[in-house]
Amino acid sequence: MGIRRDSPKNSPRKKTTLKHLFDLDPKPYVGSPLPSPRRGGGGTDYEHDGILSTISYCNSVFTFTDPQESPSQQDLKRLKLMDVVSLLKSPKKPLHEQLFSPLMSMVSVNLFRPLPPPSKTSIVSALPDDEELSTFTPLWPHLQLVYDILLRLVLNVDSKKLKDYIDHQFIRNLLYLFQSEDPRERESLKNVFHRIYSRFTSYRSFMRKAMNEVFLRYVFETEKHCGIGELLEIWGSIINGFGVPLKEEHKLFLMRVLLPLHKPKGLQVYHRQLAYCVSQFVQKEPALGGVVVRGILRYWPITNCHKEVLLIGELEELVENIDPDQYRTLALPLCSRIARCFNSCNSQVAERALYVWNNEQFVKMASEAMEEVFPVVVEGMERNLKLHWSKSVKQLTENVKAMLEEMDPPLYDKCLREIHHRESEAHREHIKRQQKWDQIETAAARHSHFLQPTKTICVSSH
Repeated sequence: MGIRRDSPKNSPRKKTTLKHLFDLDPKPYVGSPLPSPRRGGGGTDYEHDGILSTISYCNSVFTFTDPQESPSQQDLKRLKLMDVVSLLKSPKKPLHEQLFSPLMSMVSVNLFRPLPPPSKTSIVSALPDDEELSTFTPLWPHLQLVYDILLRLVLNVDSKKLKDYIDHQFIRNLLYLFQSEDPRERESLKNVFHRIYSRFTSYRSFMRKAMNEVFLRYVFETEKHCGIGELLEIWGSIINGFGVPLKEEHKLFLMRVLLPLHKPKGLQVYHRQLAYCVSQFVQKEPALGGVVVRGILRYWPITNCHKEVLLIGELEELVENIDPDQYRTLALPLCSRIARCFNSCNSQVAERALYVWNNEQFVKMASEAMEEVFPVVVEGMERNLKLHWSKSVKQLTENVKAMLEEMDPPLYDKCLREIHHRESEAHREHIKRQQKWDQIETAAARHSHFLQPTKTICVSSH
């Protein structure tokens, strides 16, 4: 999805919140002052022309990579952008409607640009603990001010007056920019996009569908996008405002978009935001817990240990919000997956799965289906005690075993007897199978002469 222009329209990243940017400091930027109005009949026209001239100069776009560009002109544009921001901050009088078109056109010219090809570190740079590896755009000194101008227009101008400029194509262009590798730009985009969603109520359905298209293309086609986390943060705020009971459209979004987002290999980049969105649904309608748990189990990774640790933690949190009426049906599939994680060769996965049993709500869920759950869990723990290589995992297993033995000693002993019975049966079957193979090999050796080729003697004619 590329950007179209047919619609008129830092240092390490500092963590900001929506509230912080919504309550922007009214103190104006320090820059060259805009022309002040003269007294008399022509003062207003003079001021208006001066503002238009300032906005027009800001339409010039610098790449910051071309050596022929003048640094002084770049600084002059930055000062003029500051002047525009100061104008929008001024509470003296409302902005003249004739300035909407040139302002939105200037915003579009500066923001809607082709993004550079993704770098090799684009996935790593999105990790929250690796901000120093992020790719920062050299355009940011100008882009930061342009985003501030757009945010103030959205905040301070009646949405009806901006509808001719902020239309569907403008929103699509903003969505395209979420692919930027600069986390500072994505943060600004998140706040602008969220404010547009809040104020332009007639666009909400379109904006939700447009974001969903980005998610689905990411999951089922590309698995490459830098802004999934920021878009999920916007969705988290939207979901928080949903009324109860939830609409069918929103439940479909949970099942068809949010749950498949657990599948891509880049899950760890945006898992925190995704888990928040999913938990919001379960908190609003606990009956959805069964759908969510089965969906996560469906997309369980096979070889990605980091994802396994994340998903174990997410399941543990979900159990606390699930409707208790669903405990019995979910206990066996959920505990079976956790028991398999006991035996993971990765000690982090095994330890995280064992720590789940410290959660009172999880233990309560397991106790709802004790007869079905205990055999699976006990077998996994016994295998750990015999075969696992990690001493810390074995120690944790001993602790969980002691806790489960106290819960129901007769049932635990019964499970142990069944395990020993199955092992002895398997051993007997192995011996029988080995004896049959021995008989087959003996018979084959006895009749081996039928299998050997006939010896021939070649006599030379010389």
